[in-house]
Amino acid sequence: MEQAVFVDRPNRFASVVERLGNRTLAHVPNSGRMSELLVPGATVYVTPVSAGAARKTRYDLILVEHDSRLVSVDSRLPPRLVAETVELGRMPEFEGYDVVDREVRLGNSRVDLLLSREGSVNYVETKSVNKVEDRTALFPDAATARGAKHLRSLLAAVKSGHRAAVVFVIQREDAERLKPDEHSDPVFCETLRTAVEGGTEALAYNCTVTCGEIAIANRVPVVL
Repeated sequence: MEQAVFVDRPNRFASVVERLGNRTLAHVPNSGRMSELLVPGATVYVTPVSAGAARKTRYDLILVEHDSRLVSVDSRLPPRLVAETVELGRMPEFEGYDVVDREVRLGNSRVDLLLSREGSVNYVETKSVNKVEDRTALFPDAATARGAKHLRSLLAAVKSGHRAAVVFVIQREDAERLKPDEHSDPVFCETLRTAVEGGTEALAYNCTVTCGEIAIANRVPVVL
């Protein structure tokens, strides 16, 4: 990790950061707005891209300092975090399950993980959450038609006799609950309620975040 200062975000996946007096481009691995996090002058932490990589951006923007704490903004991490936690036996909700596949076709979607235990399967889709207000994590912070499609696919799996879950990974420590954000995407929120009423599980966990490690910490309630 290298410390830098956030300057601007010219598009969803690119940011301008300044380090050691020089400005450079950093990839933002997250399509969310994150307007409360990525403000000019914010301290951020970036990782350099491997030498020779065919990219315009020299860094990945991974962490942001917000209200004196670190927030991970890397939306690629939740599937890995959940898989690792399940495999280590540290997620009681999936006790005894093995991770047998990733990026699994389910209906007209792909979901992040396929778990198996004694012949039964569990389809798991993870969601990256970064926004917290008054100890309440909010998702999504931008409209996500893809997210709603994932939920419909999970519900179809439940109706076919399988277990299915959406897991919200809150990549910061200060959330005590999670709520769907009606203002950002009412369709996703209604689809989530329908999926849960139909038997899809909705789980949320906050994380401990440092410059050296991010790990799933505590389960928090999902308030529908």
